[in-house]
Amino acid sequence: MERQLEAYCTHLRSERQVSPHTLEAYRRDLNKVVAFCTKASIVSWSTLDIQRLRQLVSRLHQQGQSSRSIARLLSAVRGLYHYLNREGLCDHDPANGLAPPKGERRLPKTLDTDRALQLLEGAVEDDFLAQRDQAILELFYSSGLRLSELTGLNLDQLDLADGLVQVLGKGSKTRVLPVGKKAREALQAWLPLRALANPEDDAVFVSQRGRRLGARAIQLRVKAAGERELGQNLHPHMLRHSFASHLLESSQDLRAVQELLGHADIKTTQIYTHLDFQHLASVYDSAHPRAKRSKGSE
Repeated sequence: MERQLEAYCTHLRSERQVSPHTLEAYRRDLNKVVAFCTKASIVSWSTLDIQRLRQLVSRLHQQGQSSRSIARLLSAVRGLYHYLNREGLCDHDPANGLAPPKGERRLPKTLDTDRALQLLEGAVEDDFLAQRDQAILELFYSSGLRLSELTGLNLDQLDLADGLVQVLGKGSKTRVLPVGKKAREALQAWLPLRALANPEDDAVFVSQRGRRLGARAIQLRVKAAGERELGQNLHPHMLRHSFASHLLESSQDLRAVQELLGHADIKTTQIYTHLDFQHLASVYDSAHPRAKRSKGSE
């Protein structure tokens, strides 16, 4: 089994040209399967069946492996068996139809409305970095952009007169989003300063040398703003989550929020209904007389 696994890793490295990090992850997961097979006296990949693989999945779950980690292991097994079948070394796939245990879906972290306003309404210095970073924060929160959508944003995608931005989302799908008044004002303050940097291309957000800001640079600037203004860790997706949660809380229009976020499946958007319920539950606990009485008797 080890020999065929090594051949598969060589295939991944030379033909598929996967990254060293990805290759190591595949090898680590598949070595878990090899170790399990050795203890179960399974001597070849062709004799590993779905029942035995299900035993391994169950054991890993009991040991505290997350659903995501198990899903990744099963994906590695499927990739291996695709290779073995192609090479004529096997004629089945024990992972076919096998799903990882359902884990609890962690709710995304958000800022409440007061914290979002605290982040955005502080004094902004009249300089290149401060005005640029303010425009980045405002646009994230105003329009719910993904990090990749903001980094790829060009000038011709902005229509500040009508308060609109067109973004290229997942699956190369475009969508048009509203840009709020505060975000428009921040962009209007930023764009003249941007021009002074002699930008290399039409990127909306550039460095002082005129180069398009990459994802890592934007993450660091957002993180710095969170530490400075809120004393907490902050990342771009938290602003997107906050945008969605606050909008749903106010509008109760799940379909509209789905369209604005660019979710293909409304099930992805429905997680924000849980966030909204948490807010309603906290209001109930603090305001309802029966809730107060219940708490007092504990």
